[in-house]
Amino acid sequence: MGNNKPEVFFAPVKDAARLFDALRIGFIKESSFVALKVHFGEIGNSAYLKPENVKPIIEKVKNCKANAFLMDANTLYKGTRSDSVNHMLTAYKHGYNFENVGLPVIIADGLNGKESVQVTVDLKHFKEVKIAAAAYHADSIIVLTHFKGHDVTGFGGAIKNIGMGLGSRAGKQMMHSDVIPEVKKEKCTACGCCVRWCPTSAIELVKDKAVIDKSKCIGCGECIASCNFGAIAISWAGTPDSVQEKMAEYFYGVWKDKKDKMAFFNFLVDISPNCDCYSSNDKPVCPDIGVLASYDPVAIDQASVDMVNRCSKTKDKFREIYPDIDWSVQLRYAESLGIGARAYKLTQL
Repeated sequence: MGNNKPEVFFAPVKDAARLFDALRIGFIKESSFVALKVHFGEIGNSAYLKPENVKPIIEKVKNCKANAFLMDANTLYKGTRSDSVNHMLTAYKHGYNFENVGLPVIIADGLNGKESVQVTVDLKHFKEVKIAAAAYHADSIIVLTHFKGHDVTGFGGAIKNIGMGLGSRAGKQMMHSDVIPEVKKEKCTACGCCVRWCPTSAIELVKDKAVIDKSKCIGCGECIASCNFGAIAISWAGTPDSVQEKMAEYFYGVWKDKKDKMAFFNFLVDISPNCDCYSSNDKPVCPDIGVLASYDPVAIDQASVDMVNRCSKTKDKFREIYPDIDWSVQLRYAESLGIGARAYKLTQL
């Protein structure tokens, strides 16, 4: 069994380019479309993955002469990354502009988060998942992840970066919630956008207010993504376990057609206790460690947790921060889906 463990490579941040060489990436073809998935960070957050850390890998990809681009998808919550215009401006402000990194930025699910492709997965929670269109149509994906803590999933690694990160806005709602959305009547302008976008005709305008027929609603989240006035409440009611499993199923939706055309890099620097979606950040949970690289997303996330625990001299750092969250759910479930393995071989460069 030991010889079959997936390999995870480790190097200091300054040697990130060597990790690209160690993986011997051969799936990037000249003139193909290669997406580099990055979380650009919310304005006000200073712990996001910095361009200077990932530029060595970006340069390696550019040398392959492919059509490469930086990519993320819009957020469900209203912030500086919930529509493509402000999302791209945020990326530029954080240094992910053409002058600095030499690649264009594409927001994968379009102007307002509606450009997605339904992918059949036939799994426990979802029969189909809504994947951001540019991610689906890309030929390959290089996953550049800022590893950190998270108040819903315990930690955020490669699985979350792809699973939650590349779901459309409606897909993100489906991952987060197990309940039917509600209309805030005081905010409803009767514009009718939610009515037009509802796939089951569960919404109608009654006395100049939107009304949801709960017997028809399937909880797809399209109405939330459609409303520009915050009149349909976002539900965050999903339990940590269900959110993690749903996130893994969305990861599966991206991975199933690209399993041999994805490579993962986890940056263990500025390891904040919370997600880069916050408009601020707390001090790191431990000193900077370095960068991990692998073809196996489960192995690289497990290795990242293990390195944080060793660095912080703690049995379980993320359980210490979030005692009510079992972060291992996402890894166990992803492993059960055949996405990867938690046991790994670590090779230090």
